[in-house]
Order: sequence, then C-alpha cells, then structure tokens
Amino acid sequence: MLSAFRGCRVAPIRKGRSSLNTLQTRHFSAGRPVLQSLRTFARYTTYAGLSTVGGVLVFGGLLFIHDIFTYADQHVARVPRSPLALHPQTGGPKNLPVVKTDLGDEDDDTRRAISERPRLVIVGGGWGAMGVLEKLAIGDYHVTLVSAETFTTFTPLLPSAVVGTVSFRSLIEPMRKLLARVHGQFVQGKAVDIDIRGRLLEVETISSDGTKRNIYVPYDKLVIAVGSVSATHGVPGLDNCFQLKTIADAQGMRRRILDNFEAASLPTTSPEERKRLLSFVICGGGPTGVETAAEIYDLCQEDIMKFYPKICREEVSISVIQSREHILNTYSEAISTYAEQKFARDGVDLVTSARVSAVTPDHVVYTKRTADGKIEEHTIRSNFVLWSTGIAMNPFAKRVTDLVPNQVHKRAIETDAHLRVKGAPLGTIYAVGDCATIETSLVSHFMEFVEDTDQDRDGKINFKEWEQIVKRIKAKIPMAEDHVILVRELFDLYDTDGDNALRLNEVVKLMENISKKITSLPATAQVAAQQGKYIGRKLHRIARKGADHQAQGIIEARLDEAVANPFRYLHLGSLAYIGNAAVFDLGGISFMGGLAAMYVWRSVYWNEQVSSRTRALLMIDWIVRGIWGRDLSRL
Repeated sequence: MLSAFRGCRVAPIRKGRSSLNTLQTRHFSAGRPVLQSLRTFARYTTYAGLSTVGGVLVFGGLLFIHDIFTYADQHVARVPRSPLALHPQTGGPKNLPVVKTDLGDEDDDTRRAISERPRLVIVGGGWGAMGVLEKLAIGDYHVTLVSAETFTTFTPLLPSAVVGTVSFRSLIEPMRKLLARVHGQFVQGKAVDIDIRGRLLEVETISSDGTKRNIYVPYDKLVIAVGSVSATHGVPGLDNCFQLKTIADAQGMRRRILDNFEAASLPTTSPEERKRLLSFVICGGGPTGVETAAEIYDLCQEDIMKFYPKICREEVSISVIQSREHILNTYSEAISTYAEQKFARDGVDLVTSARVSAVTPDHVVYTKRTADGKIEEHTIRSNFVLWSTGIAMNPFAKRVTDLVPNQVHKRAIETDAHLRVKGAPLGTIYAVGDCATIETSLVSHFMEFVEDTDQDRDGKINFKEWEQIVKRIKAKIPMAEDHVILVRELFDLYDTDGDNALRLNEVVKLMENISKKITSLPATAQVAAQQGKYIGRKLHRIARKGADHQAQGIIEARLDEAVANPFRYLHLGSLAYIGNAAVFDLGGISFMGGLAAMYVWRSVYWNEQVSSRTRALLMIDWIVRGIWGRDLSRL
C-alpha cells in the first residue's frame, strides 16, 4: 500500500479545500486532461444522442399525425355532376364536343362559384404559364390549363439531369398541384387550332386506347405560352441528333451516354469503335450546349474514372461546334474568354466559326472557312450528337399567325407592348415567352402618331409636335425609349433643310432607322417568367377592378391600359455552369469563378424552384452526389 505512494509530492493544503483534493501526484495530473476530454466527449455524445432521438420522435409524431388525417375515411359518394360535363354538346366550325362545364365544377361550393367566372385558358406548361398562375388569386377566373405534359419542368437544370447530378423527379412539379391553389382545371392535350370568332380553342386529346379525339375548350381570355421548337437551319439528318427541351429528351440522352460507356467497356469493342462511342459532339455554343459539355466532362472526371476502365476516360472527346467566333456570345466578352480558357484547360475541343452541314448515324460533317477564304469540310465520328442551335416557331403559334391579320413576323407571334396578340380582338388573346415577340416597328403606327399631333394638317412636324410623338412612342413601344432619349439631336439630324420642321417622309425615315436599332427580347426563361407574371397581375386587376372601370365608361377592350402600364423587361443577369465553375453576366458587371461561383449558381437555381418540394429534392440530390457520386444506373 505504501509503495503505491512512493515518490508522491504532497501539495500545500489550501483553506476551504478537502485534504483528499490536495493530495495530487504527477500520475494524476497527467491523466486529468484525458479524463476531462472523455467526460466532455461523453457529455456531448449524450446530448447528440438525446437530440437525435428527440428529433426522430418529433418527426415520427408528425408523420403519425399526418397519416391519421391522410388515411381517414373520406367519402365522395353522391358528388353532383353536371350533364354537360358528362356529355358535352357539340358545336363550333368542326362540330366537336364543346367542354363548357368541367367534371370538377360542382365538387364544392367554391368550385360552383368559380364556374360562373370568366373562362381563362392557358396553353402551355412552361415558365410563362407558371408565371400567370403564380399571380392569379382564387376566384379571379375559371382557369383551365392545356398542356401535353402533366407536369412543369425546371429546364435550366436539364443538363445536370442528363448525367445524374440531379434526378428527373427533382425538376418537375405536377400541374394539378399548382392549379389546385386557384381551383383550376387541367386538360392533357395539344392545342392545334383556334376559332377566334367563336372563342373556341381546339385541343387534340388521346384516349386510353391511343385514339386521338379533338375537343373545343371555350375561353373568354386566352394566354398562349407554348414555347418554341429547335431550329433546323435546313441541315439534313437531324433525326440522328438529340435535343434538350423536355424530360424525355434528357432521359434519352442519359440512356445513350451510359450505353456508350458500357459498350466501350467491352473487351470485344475495337479501338476505332470505342473512340466513336466516347465522342460527344454538341452543336451550338449557347448556355444549353456549354452546360451540357461541362456536365459530361464532370461525369467523366468524377465518376467514370472511378467505376469504368481508365481507357474509357482516356478515349473520351467532347467537341462543341459554334457558328460564331465565341461560345456564350450573348454574354460579355470577358465571360466568353473565361469559358473558352476553362474548356481549353479541361480538354474540351471548341470549333468556332463553323457550320454543321450534315449529321449521320455515325458522324457529324461541318464546314469551316480558312484564312485564305476557302471552305474546308471536316468530319467528327460520334455516337452522341446534341443539337442546340436556336429556336423556331411552334406549330400552334404558326397556326395563330396564319389566322390573325397583321402578323408579319416569321418566327413568333407578334404582340403589342401589353402582350396582346396583334390582329386579335383586344383583351382576348395574349402571348408570352419563346412563342411571342413584342413589336418593334414604329412605322406601323406612323399615321396614328401623326394624326394625333399634326393638328394644323400642314404635312410637317415641328419640334413641339415631335416631342409629343416621342411621348407617344415611349407609351406605345417602351423598348424604343433608349433610342429616343436625344430628342432634339434626332430632330436636328433629320431636319436637313434647317426649317425647324420635319416633312412626313423625313419622319418615316427617322422611325425606320429607330426601329432597326431596337432588338427583340431574348428567348429565355427569365423573359417568359416576367411576361407571365405581368399577365397574371394584369388579369387579376381586371378581374377585381374591371367592373368599376367599365362603370366609368372604359370599354372592355381598353381595360388593359386602364389597369396596367405596358410590359417592361428587367434584365436580372445571365448565368451558366462550365464545370465546377460558373459565370454571371449581370448587365455590365461580369462575375466568374470556381467553386464559390458554382455554389452561387446553385443557390440562384434553388431559389427559382416552383415549390418547396422540388427545393428539398434538389438539395438532397446535391448532397447525395457530393457523398456517394452520381447514379450510374440505366433505367
């Protein structure tokens, strides 16, 4: 017993302390930090365990409460149904069933009241349509949405879904869930024709046995938001290409990519065939093409290297063919340069100032002009080609332009500044997004401007009258504002004889030159979303204040001007992902960077999701990808 204390040092006894605490040895002193650490670890482990258990119990309790109400008996017997909903009457120019009453119009008192409201029909399920729905309130209209898909898609992240960075389910939200907020109806079908006089939209539906049947959906107000299709530019063989506009497109691309890697991994595959299988060609150097190339590069670097033979990664080639001199040519020059340098370091082959002339099942043919002006033809062997080189008019939009007068634009439905379709009865048909373009011609309003300002009818416009015309131009076509700021300078420039007056032919020439300088809005999701929200807000005001304005003598056709100013686009910036890096063009300010910029890019897209459900799923996808990598299954 005494030997255990041999060599001990007795510490001085301090007042108020127990003698047992004052007896310390070097052995005990050396062990104290360890013991303290163990106690701290045990304490925090206990707290963490209790917190985890508590969180599980709370979450489980919430699920239990949810299930109590979810699985409770909900009787739907004896729900009234209108005979017109079950057996629509036929009518219209083609004597088709006219769906004046929907199956859900008598489900409850709220729907019965809404069924008496004016009918608002929205065609399409993209950014423009979702913007309209977002700004409507319950009871504004009897809303019907017509779309070939039962869901809306967050298209900017389709390139990420192609390679498995995010799942497809994280990018879609069911239409019916979004319509439920305004008690709207959904019709799965494709708009094919329109009877403007009778205000009937013809919709092609498909029955369970695959039989196509057309019906009429009546409307009081119609919003066309059908988007666009890819432009072919007359290039043969585009049926051998992928396009990236829908979930189905992304799924097809994903299957092809994984099939190519699996086939390339077989020992029986020849070296030449392996190179063809692992050659990825993207036609188009815009945001979609660039982001797809970046995502495929990330897939190869982060997942193919780990789980496939390394020869597969070594043989991969990614080529981007761009008709302009630079990729991302709609962004600032600094961003284009940064992206090109990033791709050069990553080994992505950029072929600029080149045009694709043909696409076959096993190669892409493109032409490029040499320094001496000669045109050379080149070939890239590939089993994967993405076509992303511009947009063309949707077939339904083309049908509308054929039926409506004063439609002179060849690529989109032309609207006025209130987004009303030109040539259609005012206040009945609107068009937003890629399928539409706002008029930029001042000359078409020349007589209107002159008749309102040239009071003396002398065939000349003096400076005061010109100032009035400028105000009318700004109100009629807001996109011309930046080009008529220098009011006096413009007047003096075209007043060639210096008599302080413009002849009518000089005014026409001035307006022609201004019109040429006005650029149409880009066909982007940002434009479509802003236009949709603008229409939604305006229709909401018309629904709530329209009766008061009509009581004041304002006719229904002019309610748009009474409740809202013309549409004005606010550019919030452009962004693109370029492979563990991102670029931002904020209108005069360019921001480029690596991981930090990538997380900013993710934050922006996360915030733009249409529901909290897709935000949660998207966050989970990014976490799963970071910990366990991408899903390499072929489904």
